[in-house]
Amino acid sequence: MIVGIGIDVVHVPRLERWRTTPGLLERYFHEDELALALSKGGGAVLSLAARFAAKEAFGKALGTGLAGIVLKDIMVVNQHNGRPMVQVFNTALEALQKSGANRVHISLTHEQDKAIAMVVLERVEV
Repeated sequence: MIVGIGIDVVHVPRLERWRTTPGLLERYFHEDELALALSKGGGAVLSLAARFAAKEAFGKALGTGLAGIVLKDIMVVNQHNGRPMVQVFNTALEALQKSGANRVHISLTHEQDKAIAMVVLERVEV
């Protein structure tokens, strides 16, 4: 059963500006997530923008926004085949559990100066 759907778009130059502000990226991204994105060299800003869009889309899918959620508690990583997945911790995990969802689906895309993410929260009976 679908619990919620969220979508967000991020203007990539916004992340370019964040990258020049000491400590700002560390405020919003989990250290592992940030290291992975920064390892992409020239594609780092696109990767960060897509991941930030995913965090915003996650809040929209919850239906509550991101109030009370520490953004670093939402981490977007890639599986061995490149498929993105969301891992949640602490405040984000609590919000996900409260929503009744137990599965998160994500899709990311980016081109030129835009990055887009879509998140679907699902409750699967186990």
